[in-house]
Amino acid sequence: ALQGSDVVIFTAGSGGHTGADKTMLIDFDGAVKSIEAAEAIHAKQFIMVSALNADSPETWSDSMKPYYIAKRYADRVLKESSLNYTILRPGGLSDEAGTGNVTTDPSEQATKKIPREDVARVILAAIGHDKASKQVVTLLEGDTPINELF
Repeated sequence: ALQGSDVVIFTAGSGGHTGADKTMLIDFDGAVKSIEAAEAIHAKQFIMVSALNADSPETWSDSMKPYYIAKRYADRVLKESSLNYTILRPGGLSDEAGTGNVTTDPSEQATKKIPREDVARVILAAIGHDKASKQVVTLLEGDTPINELF
């Protein structure tokens, strides 16, 4: 399915109402299979939508551990791959209208949310951008225009 693609974007998620089995199948195994397929076609860029605090196990609640474990190790597989990657780590996704602005510094915001629309805008901004290469980027609601991010 990826044949002929230059950029691969992984945004799949199991959702908040599935068990650990589905979470591991989608958020980990699905991500790893996508990484392997992107390597096989020599994709120029892989953009992964991960999760805020995926690299901070001390912040994970017991109910969310399978999700964060899946995200953490999928991110690790991507970092160790041959791909030019960008890993985006948004906070809680909201359905509110996007603002076109974000922050990459969680200490700047009391809220740990971000509109899905703004995550999509960051994905578009990262495509083909050299400054997005090999980057892990935290994303929350903020005041920095997305077009200044990279």
